Amino acid sequence: MFGARALSLSTFVSIRSSSTPRFIVRMSAAGTKQSVSLPIKPPSHPTYDLKGVIKLALDEDAGDKGDVTCIATIPADMEVEASFLAKEDGIIAGISLAEMVFKEVDPLLKVEWSVKDGDRVQKGQQFGKVYGLAHNIVVAERVVLNFMQRMSGIATLTKAMADAASPAYILETRKTAPGLRLVDKWAVLIGGGQNHRMGLFDMVMIKDNHISIAGGVKEALKLVDAYLEQNNHHMGVEVETRTLDEVHEVIQYASETKTSLTRIMLDNMVVPLGNGDVDVSMLKEAIDIINGKFETEASGNVTLDTVHNIGQTGVTYISSGSLTHSVKALDISLKIDTELALRVGRRTKRA
Repeated sequence: MFGARALSLSTFVSIRSSSTPRFIVRMSAAGTKQSVSLPIKPPSHPTYDLKGVIKLALDEDAGDKGDVTCIATIPADMEVEASFLAKEDGIIAGISLAEMVFKEVDPLLKVEWSVKDGDRVQKGQQFGKVYGLAHNIVVAERVVLNFMQRMSGIATLTKAMADAASPAYILETRKTAPGLRLVDKWAVLIGGGQNHRMGLFDMVMIKDNHISIAGGVKEALKLVDAYLEQNNHHMGVEVETRTLDEVHEVIQYASETKTSLTRIMLDNMVVPLGNGDVDVSMLKEAIDIINGKFETEASGNVTLDTVHNIGQTGVTYISSGSLTHSVKALDISLKIDTELALRVGRRTKRA
């Protein structure tokens, strides 16, 4: 539904000489001509270096010789204006990050947007422009689009699933692209979802393997509670349950012992049916057992087709790895000759 196709660069035409005076208004990444909404900030992380990730992506592209095609074909002082073009409907994400990339390549590049992160765009819509030295725009182009296409794909699917899941909240998981954890989770926020834990450090999440090693749900919870108290750590604690017996065991433990537990995951309690529907009766029973004592999270068999039924059960959160682990990028391009790009896009039904 949210598929994307490979992108290609147009040839460089409609070049404007740098001697031609132009006046481009510099706008913030989240600003629009009609809106002054604040940008959606990335989630926090104690060690993540977003600028370093951008530099790594640029260095990966440039290698040890730089953009040899640009060096060979584009005069060093040539200036152009390039337009962002949506080639399919979706939610735009990555505007703030795109501006960071442009700034890293050339602080003098001027960027103007008619949308902000989280806005919906339609196929064929021009939603932003960048003006400045042609060489630097083209050097930044692929890295900007790689980030924006992935983030927009995540945001588009997140928006669809978040709307369908209501009144439950949709969460991603740690199933993100290596090195792009913060970027992927940022896109989820832009799409209207909420973030699960950032990593292994900011939340205790007792999963099946921990439970198996500890010798059971109750034993794992005891060990976690003791660890947090001994080390004076204050953070959320979630435990995974796979059966109704485990749910009962968690509730019994919590009724008898002071615990740091905040959320119970109800894993694979959504059962797929042969007709493509799902049976949520087990999930509902588990939620009834918990009876509002803890936050609840459904996981497993969560798709765009099933998330609505899951969201109607009374569960607090629904987590889905598919938001990030198998995302399809939103088709976006950056074109200098926009008119030609639109003509070609109409011919190929991509604009």
